[in-house]
Amino acid sequence: MTASRATASRATLAGGVPGLQLSLRGKQLEVTGSDPDLVIEARCEVAGESDGTVLVPTRLVTDIVRSFDSGAVSIVGGEDEVRFSAGRAEFVVRVAAGAEITRLGAPEAGGIDLPSEVFAEGLRQVVRAALADDSRAPQLTAVQMKATEKGLRLVATDSYRLAFREFEGLSALEEDSQVLVPAKALAEVQRLATAGREDGGDKIAFRHSDLDAVFELGEVRITTRLVRGQFPDVDRLVPPSYSYQLKVKREDFAAALRRVRLLVRDSKDITTPVRLSFKEGGVELQVLTPESGRAVEAIEGDFSGEELMIAFNPTYLLDGVEALKSDVLVIEVNDPGKPALVRGEEEDEYRYLLMPVKVS
Repeated sequence: MTASRATASRATLAGGVPGLQLSLRGKQLEVTGSDPDLVIEARCEVAGESDGTVLVPTRLVTDIVRSFDSGAVSIVGGEDEVRFSAGRAEFVVRVAAGAEITRLGAPEAGGIDLPSEVFAEGLRQVVRAALADDSRAPQLTAVQMKATEKGLRLVATDSYRLAFREFEGLSALEEDSQVLVPAKALAEVQRLATAGREDGGDKIAFRHSDLDAVFELGEVRITTRLVRGQFPDVDRLVPPSYSYQLKVKREDFAAALRRVRLLVRDSKDITTPVRLSFKEGGVELQVLTPESGRAVEAIEGDFSGEELMIAFNPTYLLDGVEALKSDVLVIEVNDPGKPALVRGEEEDEYRYLLMPVKVS
């Protein structure tokens, strides 16, 4: 169930079990899942007989419905229990009387339609760079949506890498304004838009207030609390030019990186870097671990500048490479101790900045 992906780890039902709300109005069933910062509502047409609302345990009910064979599912709710049946299988699930789910103040007016395919591709490229754990810097768990002179920009960073995506000509916000949207919510927007839902259409309706933002994709509405805080000034981090430039086939580089990264998987130190040695004729990738040994692979390419070696977290580097669509990967460097730029040769709208790792 789409809505179940929003349910929180904190309790909404007795016994510490996250809850999923089922609401029937006429012939429309609305399923709502939520945590304190995210609400997902999914609607569908059903053969409804009697209106009502009930809160059920998320994981149990989701597993029950998924276990049924394809076909109609009957749901009958009461004050203390809900009966789920399909074919010869029947489950009676206890419910908690008086329990409620989180509701956010969803803005109803205004907004704009975003192109579904293009926006989802931008989210795929950018969301991966956001910070996963909010204990260090909560504002970095968000993606900055910012109005620029050219249109709309998405930016995410975890302080080790930085992803930019420009949407030229797309005006989703007021001039010079910005909002910080949780990466968790945008990952759900991307997942739904990419899944190609039959009822999703080719547009994503977007609107926001000072506190919340709403994304609507067909019969699914995602409401999220906006993140408060000061987002880094990222424009100053990208230099106007670079001294060293490598051009290589993206798929060849990605495949080699995946291979040499296999040693990191079995290493006690998961931060073991991949060393890139740039030289005339291409680049050599090397991973060296005391436990597993050494992996080396050379890739042909075009390199301009003096020979140098720079090291990166291999997972972070692969994230940037896989985000690209261009056949030709470009890596630009000014100094082995300063951030490198990863981009596609014909992909000016997307840039990925990555901090190097110090090696002896």
